[in-house]
Amino acid sequence: MNKHAIMHQPLSNYAFGLDETHVVFRLKAAKNDLKEVILCYGDTAFRGNPVEMEYVKMVLIHQDSLFDYYEVIIETSISRIVYYFELYDGKTRSYFYSQFHYDHVSDQRNDLFKLPFNRKEDWIEIPKWLNDAVIYNIFPDSFATKKDLITKTSKTMTINGNIVKSKLGGTINGIRENLDYIIDLGCNTIYMNPIFTAGEYHKYDLIDYYSIDPTFGTNDDFKRLVDEAHDKGLKVIIDGVFNHYGWYFHAFDDVVKHQEKSRYTDWFYRLDFPVYRPNTFEEIPPYACFGYERLMPKLNTSNEEVIQYFMDVCSYWMKHYNIDGWRLDVADEVDASFWRRFKETAKAINPEIAIIGEVWQSAEYYLDGTMFDSVMNYDLLKHSKAFFAKNELDADQFNDRVVHMLTRYKTPFNYAQMNLLDSHDVPRFLSHCDEDINRYFLALIFQFTFIGAPMIFYGNEQGLTGIKEEDYRKGMVFNRDGLIRDFFKHLIELRKNHPVLTKGSFKTLHAGKGDGLYIYERYDEESSIITILNRSDSLKVINKDYFNDEWLMHHNIENNFFIGAMGYLVIKKTKH
Repeated sequence: MNKHAIMHQPLSNYAFGLDETHVVFRLKAAKNDLKEVILCYGDTAFRGNPVEMEYVKMVLIHQDSLFDYYEVIIETSISRIVYYFELYDGKTRSYFYSQFHYDHVSDQRNDLFKLPFNRKEDWIEIPKWLNDAVIYNIFPDSFATKKDLITKTSKTMTINGNIVKSKLGGTINGIRENLDYIIDLGCNTIYMNPIFTAGEYHKYDLIDYYSIDPTFGTNDDFKRLVDEAHDKGLKVIIDGVFNHYGWYFHAFDDVVKHQEKSRYTDWFYRLDFPVYRPNTFEEIPPYACFGYERLMPKLNTSNEEVIQYFMDVCSYWMKHYNIDGWRLDVADEVDASFWRRFKETAKAINPEIAIIGEVWQSAEYYLDGTMFDSVMNYDLLKHSKAFFAKNELDADQFNDRVVHMLTRYKTPFNYAQMNLLDSHDVPRFLSHCDEDINRYFLALIFQFTFIGAPMIFYGNEQGLTGIKEEDYRKGMVFNRDGLIRDFFKHLIELRKNHPVLTKGSFKTLHAGKGDGLYIYERYDEESSIITILNRSDSLKVINKDYFNDEWLMHHNIENNFFIGAMGYLVIKKTKH
C-alpha cells in the first residue's frame, strides 16, 4: 500500500456538509492501489466508549494519471461526526486517522478525524439560477450603439471637469435594443464589463461609482435595460471594480491636491509623498496601483471608510436597479474581510444575488462559503487551449487537469463556475485555434457539456477573432445566420433540454495516452449523456454500443465504429 499517497483533510473540500442530513467525505490514494475504501463514522457525543460506528463503502469517482479519488455522501442525523478510513489493497489493511496509518483503531474518539459540527453556516447555498445560467458577456463600448449596429465612432465628453472617452460607440440603449438577439441565441444571463463613469473606454479607471458613464448613457437608461431584461427572462450581472479606481476619483484627487494633509491618505494601499500623476508609462508611480497601470491607484480595502463606501455602492445598485449579480474585478488582490462584508451586505438585500470573483488561479481560499458563490474559471480556458487549440496535451494529461478542476472545491461550487474560453482580457479562442473551426467546435462542446455555467464573450458566435487587445475587443457583428452561431444555438438548446448537463455528475470513461480521444459521461439517476471528442489527426475505434443510443450531435463518424479526426459524438444513453 502506497501510504505516502493517501490524503484527507478534515473541514475542507474533503469533508463538508451539504445540508442538515447529508455530508460529503473524500479521500485521495495512489492510482490503482486500493481495492476497498470504507468510511467508518459515528456520533462524537455517543454516550459510551468506544463510539458505535457505521460503515459505508466509498466510491471511486475520479482517476487521473497519479491518483484515485474516492467519495461518499452519507445521510445521517448525526451533527458531530467522528470518523476514520479503513483501507485495503488486497494484501494489507490499514486504518487511517489523525493523518497517520495504524494497524488498529483507537478507542479514544479524540484520536480520530472529526467534523466537529455540521453547521448550517458552513453549507454552501449557491443562487439556484446560477447553475442553469448561460452567460453572454458584453464589453459595452464594443457591443452596440443601437439595434444591430455598432457605429465604431469614438466620443469624448467632459463631466464635472473630468474627461471620459469611448472608442467604438457602444451604449446601454444599444444593449437593450439587442436583448432579443441574445435571447434568440439562447442565453438567459448577461454580464457587462464596467458601466460606471470612468476615464478610458474600458471603464476600469473609475471616477464615479454612482453614475452610468455618460458615453454609454444614463442611469435611467440602465434602469430601463434591467427592467426589460427581467421582463424577457434575462438575469443581469454587472462589474464591481473595488480594488482600485481612477486618477480623478475624488479621494485620489484630494490626495494629489493636499498631500499628507488629505483626509483620504489611508484610503490607499501605499503612498510615497509627494504623490503626483506620472506623465509616462515608464515612470514608476509614487503609489501602489493595479499591476503596472498608473491610471489605477490601488485602494486600502481594510480601511473602514473605504469598506462602508463600497457597501453603500453595493446597496445602491441592488436596491435601486435590481441587478442579479456582481462580477468582482481583481478579487484575489482584495482582503478577505472586505469580501465577507460585501457578501453579507449583498445577501441581506437579495439572497439570490450571484457573487462571482475574478480569480485566474485555483480559488480554494476564496470559495470557503464566506466570500463568493463562484469564480471565473480561467483554468478551463488554459487547459482547453493546451488540449483543443494547441495540441500540447494528450487526452490523459487533459483529464488530469479536468479531475483537478472537479476535486479542488466543495461540490456546489463546481456547478456555479463561470466557464469561459475567452474574455476581454485574453485573445479570442478561435484565434488560439488558428481559426480552425473543427478545433473550436470540440472546445465548445466541452465547455457546454462540462460542469459549470458557460460564458460566451460577445461575438464568439459570429466567429470574431483577435490576438491583440484592439482586435479581440473589436466591434460586434449581428448576422442572424451562420455556421458558428447555429452551433452555439445547438449547444445551448442541448443544455436546456437535458438537465443532466447542468445538474448531473461527471465521470471520465476514456482518456487516451499519446492521443486525443477523450470520452466522458454526465449522469444522474434518470439519464446519461456521453460525449466523445477526438482531438486527433487519425481514426479512433469507439464502443459499438454507442451506436445503439440516441445521437444528439455528431461529426465525422464512420462505419465500423470509427470516429474520424476532429470528430465528435454526443449521445443520450438509454437507462434500463
